[in-house]
Amino acid sequence: MSSNKVRVLITDDQSAARQGLKALLARIQDIEVVGEATNGQEAVDLAAVYQPDVVLMDIKMPKMDGLEATQRIKSKCPAVNVVILTLHSKYRQQALAAGADAFLLKGGNTELLWNTMFQAKRRSKT
Repeated sequence: MSSNKVRVLITDDQSAARQGLKALLARIQDIEVVGEATNGQEAVDLAAVYQPDVVLMDIKMPKMDGLEATQRIKSKCPAVNVVILTLHSKYRQQALAAGADAFLLKGGNTELLWNTMFQAKRRSKT
């Protein structure tokens, strides 16, 4: 494992969404998926274990939604960057207020997703 890689935790309750993101991220040499979570509580737990550079976080999930999970991750692991990746544009302000480092819509520009993750990696190094 190269320390230059962006270490990513994917969080989404939909298996197809997680697998699609994982396949998309596998195309980029400098990204490593370190884990997958199916709900907000798993995301909080796995973020503490793996200390990823970026958590890609959905909002609508069982057990704990992405907004609460974002608050908890930022509280426990402030160096971890949380990027909200969702279908629900109406939650942008709430996500940023919860501590999210970025807010992107699913199905959006793939290059914007890459750039956001690499910028997060650079921020966590400084």
